[in-house]
Amino acid sequence: MTTESTTTRLIRFLREELSIPAAAIALALKQPEHESNLLPMVLWQYGLITLEQVDRIFDWLETA
Repeated sequence: MTTESTTTRLIRFLREELSIPAAAIALALKQPEHESNLLPMVLWQYGLITLEQVDRIFDWLETA
């Protein structure tokens, strides 16, 4: 049995629950600070998600 990493699960959440385009996620992942806890901030910094989405992501991360 394998467990997915938090980053993999976060990316699935971003795509499925928030409908963040794959290209936006790929751009954020290219940044040096792409760790799962900073990924929402990178997406927001580039204007790829709203503050409300940032809140939802951090809520999700708290339970992940």
